Formats: sequence, structure tokens, C-alpha cells
Amino acid sequence: MTAPGDLQQALFLRLKSDASLSTLLGGAGLLERATDNAAFPYVTCGQTSAFDWDTSAENNNDQLVTLHVWSKAKGEAETLAIMDAIKARLANAVLEIGPHGQTRLSLEFTEVRHDEDLLVHHGLLRFRAITQENT
Repeated sequence: MTAPGDLQQALFLRLKSDASLSTLLGGAGLLERATDNAAFPYVTCGQTSAFDWDTSAENNNDQLVTLHVWSKAKGEAETLAIMDAIKARLANAVLEIGPHGQTRLSLEFTEVRHDEDLLVHHGLLRFRAITQENT
């Protein structure tokens, strides 16, 4: 079983090791939580949910995790470029998370929208993470 916090840490470690993504984000653009003075653009980890669709019970072997991309650049090109770099790094990736086994990622959903109230472009990437336990 892979705990949501372990999964988030593994995702961030994988993303931080990508030089092209670091360049797009300007260095420290991967944040657990955004602060009021966070420099744009940046990426945050949103909701992680673990659920067994067959039994309607919590199951950390099948998780959904959402990454949020935030940009104040004019137009959505910067947001899309960051999302493309994240997709290239995470889509169909296999992560080793502790002694639990392999966690395979698949991209489930993407969306880019402009938030008129905050004057930012907001990108969403939702990944399914399925852990196959070591036997």
C-alpha cells in the first residue's frame, strides 16, 4: 500500500529531476502549498484520493492525484508548455515507492482555463497511480 504522501513525494522527486521543467518553472516552482508571495509560474499538488471502485472502500493501491499549474503569463502557452513537460515526465512512468512495489502512472485528464478573478491560467493534470504490491 502506497500512502498519498509517499506518492506525492515520489512525483515531486521525479519532476524536480527534469531540467527542462525546472527551466520552465524558474527553479523552485514545485510547491506543496502555494504561499501568497509564491513566484509564478509554479506547480502544486492538489487532492489525492484513494478508492476501491469494486468495494467502495479506501484502497491506497489505486489513487488519483491532481497537479495544478499556475501561470500569470499572457495567453496559455506557458501553462501548456509546463503541462507538456509534466506529461512527458510522468505519463506511463513507473515509480519505486519504498518497499511496496511498483506504482504505474497513467494520465486521466487535463484541462487549462483562465481564472478571471485571479488573473491566472490554471492547468490541471489528473493521474491514476496503481501500485502492484511486491509478493
